[in-house]
Amino acid sequence: MQIQDLPYSDPGVPDARSGPRLLWWLGRNQLGGQCRALLWGMLHFASVCALPFCVGLAVQAAVDRSARRLALTGGLMLLCGTAIAVGDTFLHRAAVTNWITAAARLQQLLARKAAYLGSALTRRVAAGEVVTVSTGDVEKLGWFVEAVSRFTAAALTVVVVCVALLVYQPALGVVVAVGLPVVALAVLPLLPRATSRADVQREKAGRATELASDTVAGLRVLRGIGGEDLFLDRYRRASQEVRHAAVRSARMWSVISALQVLLPGLLLIVVVLRGVQLAREGRITVGELVTVYSAVMIVNYPLRHFVEIAMAYSFSRPSAQRAARVLSLERLTDTEGSRATELPGGDLFDPATGLRAPAHGFTAVVCGDPDMAGRLADRLGGHAPEPGPSVLLGGVPLDELSLDQARTAVLVQDKDPVLLSGTLRELLDVPASGTVRAEDALAAAQCTDVLDALVQGSLDASDPMDARITERGRSLSGGQRQRLALARSLVADPEVLVLDEPTSAVDSHTEARIADGLRGLRSGRTTVVLTSSPLLLDRADEVVFLHEGAVAATGKHRELIGTEPRYRAVVTRETEDEQHTSADTTAPPPPRDRPDPSDGAPLLGALEPLEEIEESA
Repeated sequence: MQIQDLPYSDPGVPDARSGPRLLWWLGRNQLGGQCRALLWGMLHFASVCALPFCVGLAVQAAVDRSARRLALTGGLMLLCGTAIAVGDTFLHRAAVTNWITAAARLQQLLARKAAYLGSALTRRVAAGEVVTVSTGDVEKLGWFVEAVSRFTAAALTVVVVCVALLVYQPALGVVVAVGLPVVALAVLPLLPRATSRADVQREKAGRATELASDTVAGLRVLRGIGGEDLFLDRYRRASQEVRHAAVRSARMWSVISALQVLLPGLLLIVVVLRGVQLAREGRITVGELVTVYSAVMIVNYPLRHFVEIAMAYSFSRPSAQRAARVLSLERLTDTEGSRATELPGGDLFDPATGLRAPAHGFTAVVCGDPDMAGRLADRLGGHAPEPGPSVLLGGVPLDELSLDQARTAVLVQDKDPVLLSGTLRELLDVPASGTVRAEDALAAAQCTDVLDALVQGSLDASDPMDARITERGRSLSGGQRQRLALARSLVADPEVLVLDEPTSAVDSHTEARIADGLRGLRSGRTTVVLTSSPLLLDRADEVVFLHEGAVAATGKHRELIGTEPRYRAVVTRETEDEQHTSADTTAPPPPRDRPDPSDGAPLLGALEPLEEIEESA
């Protein structure tokens, strides 16, 4: 896989059972790139480590005054220099390619998982963790994947050098063969502590990022209540915690770096002392001493890759665990789809609550519990937050449809919809039936003032459709964001549209016009609105009242107001005292002591005065 071939047509199915398994899966899917990097790395490191032998031969040739051997050694050094340059160039190309392709594969997998789970992703994993995985963690995993091939090449080169020194000069080769593993492995006991400190730093940085995101998202509210200073102090404290954790982590890594310099230096001193002793005894020549000395100096270069691979694994292991946790998330319903390709049609029925929304009708649902309304909206869209019976569309379970089919059939607009940055034209460029124009959807959602505000806020856009929307629509009010999101849902024109409190942030006059526009534009389609607004309820074909997770009453809004006290309490926001007062006012009068008129009471009542006259007479 080359960089120009990205993105992958199919990134594959990751092994997300654990972090190490995910790392192994990423490396295994790049065997071609890993082998190329290994070969170029072997050429580069072997050429670098061959230079000391060439230098030793040249020194010995100069001592022996052999011009032919000196010229031959010069040619070998030129060949090694060329091999070093070629190997380093192509090793760098192969390493960067492995890094980028591994990171790109993981980013595609994360993007596919985010699209697959939808809004359920941020409910099951913190938003800050998702951001961390898709940015910094991706780079760390790519770093480890590409470092494996360089480490393998360095390790093989060190083994070759040790064997060569044992053959070339056994007396000094034994010292090098024993000392190099000690130098390479001496820092390993310090890595767990360094890794734990780095994990603490990343954890604190993630919390600081979440706090910053929450503060920016709620800046308008904070300004309204005067809480900017409070949250600024909180972020300052979180930032200082991150700084202290970073300093503690850097101290440990500085110790490791110092050991990387100290230990090879000590090995070099031991080799020189032993070599001088052997040279005085006449057991080695000057050229051999220079060769061994130069080899020990040069071999420090590939030895650094031992510490690098340990660092890469230490940093990538928690990153891989976080990535595996996100990639292992699954929908609670069937995702493969066992039904045919044609979309079902008919009533939308939820077995869990008994809710039935007739096909092609406008159904309003009133829930006393807002959280239950959100869970019901997710379940109606096929994103069940907990296991249970599947919602049926025309008698067909949604979990027996593929994810694409379920989303085409049922569209759910959340209570707090998200607007992506870009132009209004891009915002409304969504998969749609093509029968609803963007102008009609904007008009039905009462977005005239929103369009004017977008044009006024854009310096280079005279057409509202070309006006830019900032990230998450933060430059707009809550009501304006709601209306643009509603227009986007109307443009999509799904067979079933589920709206969760679509007008909670708009005034009553605008809400009334939206209710009329929504009813007119969705004529012939199934629309379910979860709301407690009397304006929307009054325009619904049928109102369903849910109490304690089940259907308690159905009918018209005006009927339920008069016949269902619990419904009236939710819609009118009555308190318990007001409910009792209302019940006393509407109660029938107490029975009278006199007989019922149908039993002749009028006649007896008419005779009572006559009896009183007779008695008085």
